[in-house]
Amino acid sequence: MAYEGLIRSIFFFTVLILVGYVETRAARRPLTVSKKGRWFNNLSIIFLSSLLLKLAVPVAATGIAAAAAAKGWGLFNSYDFSPWLTIPLSILLLDLVVYLQHLMFHATPILWRLHMVHHADLDLDVTSGLRFHPLEILLSMGIKMAVVAALGIPVIAVLIFEITLNATAMFNHGNIHLPEKVDRILRLFTVTPDMHRVHHSVLIRETNSNFGFNFPWWDRLCGTYRSQPAAGHNDMTIGLSQFRKAEQVTLLKLLILPFIGAAGRYSLKYIGKDPTATQRDSDSSE
Repeated sequence: MAYEGLIRSIFFFTVLILVGYVETRAARRPLTVSKKGRWFNNLSIIFLSSLLLKLAVPVAATGIAAAAAAKGWGLFNSYDFSPWLTIPLSILLLDLVVYLQHLMFHATPILWRLHMVHHADLDLDVTSGLRFHPLEILLSMGIKMAVVAALGIPVIAVLIFEITLNATAMFNHGNIHLPEKVDRILRLFTVTPDMHRVHHSVLIRETNSNFGFNFPWWDRLCGTYRSQPAAGHNDMTIGLSQFRKAEQVTLLKLLILPFIGAAGRYSLKYIGKDPTATQRDSDSSE
């Protein structure tokens, strides 16, 4: 699609700057480690992931969507569906795939090792939403491309979804304080910072909840929704229990973390939902 790169860049930098600015004015939590060091690590990983993706998969998901449309691949290209149905349904299905993929990365030990790079961040802010190991980004793109080809998802739907997912990931990882009433209304339609922050708790049952990135409905439907962290947002601990020092998660160590780092006990055996008193006591010992 003409100007795709420009469109993506405009949305990316607009949301990055806007959320980053709001964090300086209405922070939800005090930072626990150097922001300068974290931003260097996170932005470097983002750059390396983007570079690998560009080199390994130059056509990306929109290229596959264009090829599917030209060759008649996939479900939506096999029938004369209205764009008014195809586009929103495509976006919804892609978001469901991302939710299920996120579950898979928590449930499968070898994939969890890749995903640990995202969870090992000791604080949470706008850059955390883009911090994924390059191999996880590459694998995620492969899954997305397969789904796009199988369903015959239109190019415009892929572009809208990817821009939206990128923007909401930066937003819901943002260190932003929203009024309680605003948060309660927003999380009916999208994943808010308070909702997703629970997912980055050091407690296993909280880590294994609120898997949604864009739409919040899958967690509610699948029983993985948890409204609040047991310790509260100001007192909860962000990250993974086995990586508690900044020197453990420097750039080089993050890149090799999946191959040498301790995986911890973050199994889906301990999963989601709001805790009972018994679960909360159990969580604190895990």
